[in-house]
Amino acid sequence: MPSTTKGPVIIITGTPGTGKTTHAQLLAVESPVPLQHINVGEWAKEKGLYESYDEEWQSHTVDEDRLLDELEPIVSAGGVILDWHTCEIFPERWADLVVVLRCDHTKLWERLEKRGYPLKKIQENNEAEIMEVILDEARSSYAKEIVVELQSEGTEDLEANVARIVQWIEAWKKDRETEAGS
Repeated sequence: MPSTTKGPVIIITGTPGTGKTTHAQLLAVESPVPLQHINVGEWAKEKGLYESYDEEWQSHTVDEDRLLDELEPIVSAGGVILDWHTCEIFPERWADLVVVLRCDHTKLWERLEKRGYPLKKIQENNEAEIMEVILDEARSSYAKEIVVELQSEGTEDLEANVARIVQWIEAWKKDRETEAGS
């Protein structure tokens, strides 16, 4: 487990359209400790940390080595929410908690259509959700104790999920205070 004093490192991941950014934004506001939200895809674009742009998929191909080099000092300080559609590239030592958001594939299809995704991209992401690709990736990359699967179908789920993560942060904080006192 990372030894951070500032705050935990929380990875929020899931298939595009599962609500990662919405969860991360609300969590940053509700958290009992300061957390910096980094939307990794947007951050990589802003910093030019991509190798190319794929017209067919309408997405950037991120330069993972450069991305990790740029994130390392931020993450090592702690107090970060990493919001991205994949998690396996992040070193295991970075994560205190990995939240995998899940969504019914019919709802997910509608969300991706509203975003204007091309049909091929909607189909691939929907298939990935049905096959639990991101969940399997998280479970094979991190200790099972830190991987949590949460449903993300609507506002009630969002609020319940954030409340649950806030409870986890409070326990994380208490554990650190106990360790510091002993």
